[in-house]
Amino acid sequence: MSQKTALITGITGQDGSYLAELLLEKGYTVVGMVRRTSTINLDRVDHIQNELHIVQGDLIDLLSLADIIREYEPTEIYNLGAQSFVPTSWQQPILTGEVTGLGVTRMLDAIRLVNPDIRYYQASSSEMFGKVREVPQSEDTPFYPRSPYGVAKVYGHWITVNYRESYNMYAVSGILFNHESPRRGLEFVTRKISHGVARIKLGLDKALRLGNLDAKRDWGFAGDYVEAMWLMLQQESPDDYVIATGETHTVREFCEIAFRHVGLDYNDHVVIDPAFYRPAEVDLLIGDPAKAQAKLGWERTVSFPELVTMMVDSDLEQLRQGQRFPDLSEATSVRVKH
Repeated sequence: MSQKTALITGITGQDGSYLAELLLEKGYTVVGMVRRTSTINLDRVDHIQNELHIVQGDLIDLLSLADIIREYEPTEIYNLGAQSFVPTSWQQPILTGEVTGLGVTRMLDAIRLVNPDIRYYQASSSEMFGKVREVPQSEDTPFYPRSPYGVAKVYGHWITVNYRESYNMYAVSGILFNHESPRRGLEFVTRKISHGVARIKLGLDKALRLGNLDAKRDWGFAGDYVEAMWLMLQQESPDDYVIATGETHTVREFCEIAFRHVGLDYNDHVVIDPAFYRPAEVDLLIGDPAKAQAKLGWERTVSFPELVTMMVDSDLEQLRQGQRFPDLSEATSVRVKH
């Protein structure tokens, strides 16, 4: 069997870096697409950069996508690239629609035109459920997105289904619930908490400003979730899957565990700031992973408390090593990624 080649959009993000590691371990040639900018941040893949093919392309430019597919001839494409921060989607709704929504159509059309036999993974999101119609949420739960990001993801999800059914393409969507790690961006609430706890523990800060502590999420470890992405593309026939833990926890619980891990009480340090509330909040997300467990054989390996303490320990270590981090004063509340 010849070596497989995978193209990953969004390879410099949290999920892209874990997925690249997984595919390299499995013997893939890995091509990572990045947007052309004045500075390209490869920090998350720096340790494997010499094993990757980094190419420039853009989800708003169909020609660049088609050119990459022709040149590198991927057997699998994982579309993780998106404008993926929910609060920014209210500030830049049109850009979010162009990249997170229409960008999916451009990639699917590039595949259709160049090589429709490529297997395609679309990063859908639990944010599509938004104002949830049932608890827990499964593959059959109706969508009710509550942000421009969620709306764009719904479009990306359904256009993937449409191309699969219209052109007989192997195209799947993974509806991933919140998945976090030490590689999560500092603008996301989980990393904001773990980093804030580490700074307070080391005497660098005294308070952590947050929004809605009662928002509930289904949080798992990103390293577990990228394995589900790969498993979806190894099945005989394409299908969509919810990837989740089946547990729900509040932001308050995340704070309690994180502060307790370093011997502190979150009540002494967390300050509620209305500026960090969303215009339309998503209050309760909890996924039903039964289908993925039964058909893919997928199981998570990291528990919620283990995830929280892993992130705190990583931030303590990085801060002790003197690594610099950007100002978090504008960071905001809960976000789901892919």
